Amino acid sequence: MASAPLRSPVELTLRGVLLGGLITLLFTAANVYLGLKIGLTFATSIPAAVISMAVLRAFRDSTILENNIVQTVASAAGTLAAIIFVLPGLVMIGWWQGFPFVTTATITATGGILGVMFSVPLRRALVVDTVLPFPEGRAAAEVLKVGEESRNGGAESAKGLSAIVASTLAAAAFSILTQTRLIAGEAAQFFRVGAGATGVSAGLSFALLGAGHLIGLSAGLAILLGVVVGWWVVLPILTAAAPQAGDVAVWANGVFRSDVRFFGAGVIGVAAIWTLLRIARPVIGGLRASLTAARGDSVAIEERDLPIGIVAAVSLATLVPIALLLHSVVSGGPLAGHEWALVAGSLLFVAVIGLVIAAVCGYMAGLIGASNSPVSGIGILSVIAAATLLVGLFGRGGEVAQTQALVAYALIVTGIVFGVATISNDNLQDLKTGQLVGATPWKQQVALVIGVCFGSVVVPPVMQLLYTSFGFAGMPGAGPNALAAPQAALISALAQGVLGGNLNWMMIGWGALAGVAAIALDEALGRAGRLRLPPLGVGLGIYLPMSATLTVVIGAVIGHFYDKRADALPDAEAAKRLGVLTATGMIVGESLWNVVFAGIVYETGTETPLALVDGFEGPALIAGTLLFALVAWWLYRRTRRLHAA
Repeated sequence: MASAPLRSPVELTLRGVLLGGLITLLFTAANVYLGLKIGLTFATSIPAAVISMAVLRAFRDSTILENNIVQTVASAAGTLAAIIFVLPGLVMIGWWQGFPFVTTATITATGGILGVMFSVPLRRALVVDTVLPFPEGRAAAEVLKVGEESRNGGAESAKGLSAIVASTLAAAAFSILTQTRLIAGEAAQFFRVGAGATGVSAGLSFALLGAGHLIGLSAGLAILLGVVVGWWVVLPILTAAAPQAGDVAVWANGVFRSDVRFFGAGVIGVAAIWTLLRIARPVIGGLRASLTAARGDSVAIEERDLPIGIVAAVSLATLVPIALLLHSVVSGGPLAGHEWALVAGSLLFVAVIGLVIAAVCGYMAGLIGASNSPVSGIGILSVIAAATLLVGLFGRGGEVAQTQALVAYALIVTGIVFGVATISNDNLQDLKTGQLVGATPWKQQVALVIGVCFGSVVVPPVMQLLYTSFGFAGMPGAGPNALAAPQAALISALAQGVLGGNLNWMMIGWGALAGVAAIALDEALGRAGRLRLPPLGVGLGIYLPMSATLTVVIGAVIGHFYDKRADALPDAEAAKRLGVLTATGMIVGESLWNVVFAGIVYETGTETPLALVDGFEGPALIAGTLLFALVAWWLYRRTRRLHAA
């Protein structure tokens, strides 16, 4: 039997792990702050890859594989910051008076480690054996390749580096201008339609435009269908049923948050179950391949995952601190006497639901990218499921203290499951990057666990600092400068609604029916040989704000026509690669600037530290829209000329 080829040992190194840890400090803090402030986080893998290449160039023996490990560690830790979408709810309901370090770190670390373990057998199913685009994984791989080729004098590297640098600088410069308020960062117009209301909104974001180019036309049009259904069908109907005077934008956005997002969550839930059923066979195949790899060295190094025995052992070992944590939450409080029944049921819930969520989140990340994947939608479904199970055990209408304890317990269990979701959402992107650059999967999986440990140590003190400095809207004694923490507020309200019996199930049910219709449409298109519309993409288009989705759709259309035009050129693949690099640079530039801007916001204590004007909205909207279109046109035109040169 042929032996696997020898590989460079410079991959999983101490300096790479330490560099990833240092980058983690910056990116995790930035993501925690931005997520609590505006409800959004940014993907950290690409900025981490850029920083890693700049630092490791000083070492002559560094390799593209070592750079890949650095971005893997940093992206895992930065992504884990999304736990802020759940845990602040414990402060908002008055259960916590801050963020206890050990408890917060345990919730974060255990969920993250399970996320890594659960996604090991998914790598073959979702990364190797499918055609999912994994836009950010591809983008990070292109960044690493360009950096490596540039250092080694690759023939095409000069063109690729030129494309990525130009779009990086353009995206960063445009983002800086939006913060000065001289140009708008979003083009939005809301209006009345009969007795109802709707609108059109597009974020002037090159990161969203670049992500659209990378996800492809099929996913882009599925998202567009979701936008049409959510914003131009469901929203006008719901607003017409309860007409309001006053500001149309406030009215429409309020109904979107309170009702339409639950409709979208219903679509995502049904589409997620269908997606799981469809990928069940390749997932089982991945498990079998992992078992084969565990029995010997016949598998090529590039295909060696962590042995399935180690995966199972680590998963079971991780359930032990989860059990101890949950037992400590229940004992001595209003739920005392039910400790072991609750803990046993919760462990089963975490194991089963966590594995399902790992598969679904990995698929969603592969379809649309980790940044745009609606992990908070998964959090919504998880907290509803957890709270519903608790209702089955304890009923509704108990004492106030018991209801508060049940809500807190549901949030803690959801926090653990959410850690599984966020990490599986991100690490399959990293493993896709590794596949494209020839990395060793098991070494990346070890790096992912290390990144989770780094992140779980960084997140609690940052959250405590922000809690003591600003507080959160909705918590007892919140001040005027309190951070909004929108997802945490929504998820805690859902838990209270289920346990209190006042949750509006109607919108979730209607969304589930719409999800069935989306599945039927996709299957019909597939059988007819037409362009398919993935149901999860439809759900994303309904659930996410239009300002985030419409620009992605535009990017998908632009990318499609760019690739069609490239097909007519000599060396079409090289032309398409330059297009991917241009789109990648858009994501890099805006992401790096987000890191810098988060630090500026934190230091100055104001949301608009760079604002130069006030009351300039009209001219800023016109100028921003025109400049965004002009810069996008210039970048793609420049890319075509680079290929022709």
